Amino acid sequence: MNKTELVNAIAEKAGIEKKAADAALKAAIDAITDELAAGGKVQLIGFGSFEVRARAAKTARNPRTGASVKVAATKVPVFKAGAALKDKVAK
Repeated sequence: MNKTELVNAIAEKAGIEKKAADAALKAAIDAITDELAAGGKVQLIGFGSFEVRARAAKTARNPRTGASVKVAATKVPVFKAGAALKDKVAK
């Protein structure tokens, strides 16, 4: 499912126009992104949680040349599925 299909599904299930569904989806994504950028966590009960985790610096190997490459420490977004989502998918 791509963004257009998701907007169509939201509009149909909520009984609203596609333009309003697109605006709602964009607002939700922006709110989640802003909270994660601030270092926060977003929990959606029954769906899952989004959080930011720190990835430590490491030394990797370039597979083409075999040379060692230093990879800087970074922060990455992580999604952990909730129990209700896991149960629904498992059926």
